[in-house]
Amino acid sequence: MNNLSLYIQAFVYIAAGINHFISPKMYLSIMPPYIPAHNLMVVLSGIAEVILGVGLLFPATRSLSAWGLILLLIAVFPANLYMATSSRFRKFPAWLRWARLPLQGVLIWWAYQYT
Repeated sequence: MNNLSLYIQAFVYIAAGINHFISPKMYLSIMPPYIPAHNLMVVLSGIAEVILGVGLLFPATRSLSAWGLILLLIAVFPANLYMATSSRFRKFPAWLRWARLPLQGVLIWWAYQYT
């Protein structure tokens, strides 16, 4: 079961990272206005997700990748907070926008399992 969880987590981050390049508008739309260089941040976070997701698959890089994912999840938290609090995203139900915030904690815990 632990291997399955690891492979699912790696797939989720690799797929999400690739999605930064397929659908960048979604990621750009949730960037808080005070964050500089929105395009660059979306590209860098996409690259980081792919590299760290792949890194989970190898024992030699697993712990470092898990710590990297934890830091990445903390770094992108302002975007989730902005989405939850901004009136720009009213088309999404409030419960869904706010549910993303504790989900970050769950994702951090999940990554921590491989540190």
